[in-house]
Amino acid sequence: MSSTLIWNAYIVNEGKTLHGDILIVNGRIEKISHNIDKGTCPKDTQFIDAEGKHLLPGIIDTHVHFREPGLVHKADIYTDSKAAVAGGVTSFMDMPNTFPPVLTQELLEEKYMIASEKSLANYSFYMGTSNDNYEEVIKTNPKNVCGVKIYLGSSTGNMLVDSPDSIEKLFKINNLLIAVHCEEESIIKENSKRIKEKYGDNPPPSCHPIIRNEECCYHSSQHAVELAKKYGTRLHVVHVSTAKETELFDNTIPVEEKKITSEVSPHHLWFSDKDYASKGNMIKWNPAIKTEHDKEGLLLALLDNKIDTVATDHAPHTHDEKEQAYFSCPSGGPMVQHSLNVLLETYRISLDDIVQKMCHAPAICFHVKERGFIREGYWADLLIVDLCYQWKVDKSNILYKCQWSPLEGETFYSKVTHTFVNGNLVYANGVFNESAKGQRILFNR
Repeated sequence: MSSTLIWNAYIVNEGKTLHGDILIVNGRIEKISHNIDKGTCPKDTQFIDAEGKHLLPGIIDTHVHFREPGLVHKADIYTDSKAAVAGGVTSFMDMPNTFPPVLTQELLEEKYMIASEKSLANYSFYMGTSNDNYEEVIKTNPKNVCGVKIYLGSSTGNMLVDSPDSIEKLFKINNLLIAVHCEEESIIKENSKRIKEKYGDNPPPSCHPIIRNEECCYHSSQHAVELAKKYGTRLHVVHVSTAKETELFDNTIPVEEKKITSEVSPHHLWFSDKDYASKGNMIKWNPAIKTEHDKEGLLLALLDNKIDTVATDHAPHTHDEKEQAYFSCPSGGPMVQHSLNVLLETYRISLDDIVQKMCHAPAICFHVKERGFIREGYWADLLIVDLCYQWKVDKSNILYKCQWSPLEGETFYSKVTHTFVNGNLVYANGVFNESAKGQRILFNR
C-alpha cells in the first residue's frame, strides 16, 4: 500500500476553498478533511507540508500536439508530457496530425502503445478524419477515445476535410464527440493570394490575422454550429479566436447540458496583433492571434460561460522552422508548461474560474471518468501551486524539446511546486520521478 498525506493546504475545488488535508492511498483520494490525524495514516505514509500553497485538481489539457510519431524532432510524448506535468497538467488529449496521420484504428492504437511506455501524464488521442476514412472513424470506441478531430481549415499536417458530403456524414455521428478546427479555406486562399501579390513570398508576420481573418473563422464556426444543431452532434469548437465567434455559443444552460461547447487557448488571451512586431512568427498560430478587441471579447466570453474550457493547442516547431519566411514557416508554438501561469497572470480570472475552465469543465465536456475534481474515490491527479513565487521564463527552465517559448523573458509570480499523477508524485520542486507512467483516460459514455 502506498500513501501520501498532503496537509495544511488551501484546497480549491468546485467553487470553494478549504484549508485542510488530503490523504492519498493507492493512487486515489482516500479522505479530504480539515484535519487528518497523521497517526491514523497507513504505515510509511509520505507527508508533504503545503503551508501557504494552494492545492488544485490536475489540469486536463484537451488539445495538444506532442508530434509523435513522425515529427519527433519537434517534440515527443516523453519530453512534452514532462513539460506538461511541470506545469500542473496531469492529463492530455493529443491531436491526430502526426506522421502518418491517425486515420485508422491501428494507427490510433499505436499512439496509445507509445504513450503507455513513455508518458508521465495520463493520455488520450483523437481519431483523425479525411474525406474518405468514414468507415474507420465509426469504429472509434467512445469509452476509451476522447473524440474525433475534423480540420475544416488547413493546418500543420494538412488533414483538411473539404468535401461537403464527407463533412455532413461525419456530423451525423451521434455517439462521439466531434472536435473541429474552424477556418474557411476558400477565404484563406483568396486572402493569401492578395497578400502574395502585395508582398511576395515573405510578407510580415502581422499579415497572418489578415489572411486568417475574422471572416474565415466566423464563417466556418457558424457552419459547424448549424450542422451540429441540424444533426444533434456533440460538437466542441477548438481554439476560438474572435469575439464575433463567441456570439454562436450559449451561456443560458449549464455546461453539463450543452451539446455544443467551445475552448479558448492561452495565447489568444495573452497576445494580440500588437505583439507581431516583437514576436514575429513565434506567435504564428492557426487560427491567428488577432486584435485587442478579440482578446478582450474572448476573456469576457470565458468569464460569462459562452466559452467553456481552456486548452493550450500546444504545437511545437523547432526554432529554425519558425525563423523561415512567412509562407514556409509552420504555425503553432509550445505552451503546455506555462498555461496555468498565463491564466494566473490574467488578473480578471479568479482561481475558482481557472479550476473550472482548466479542470472541471474539460472533465464534464468530455465525460472523463474519475478525474478533474478533488473528490474522495477519484484518481489523485493534483497540483500544488505557490502563488508567491517570482521567476522568469528562460532557456534554463524551458522543458520543451524544441527548447524555446514565445513567453521567454516574461516574469511570472506563481509556480507549480508539486504534481501528482494517479497519486504518484511525478514532479516536486524541479525534480522528476519517472518510475511510474500515466494511464489511458477512460470516459463515462
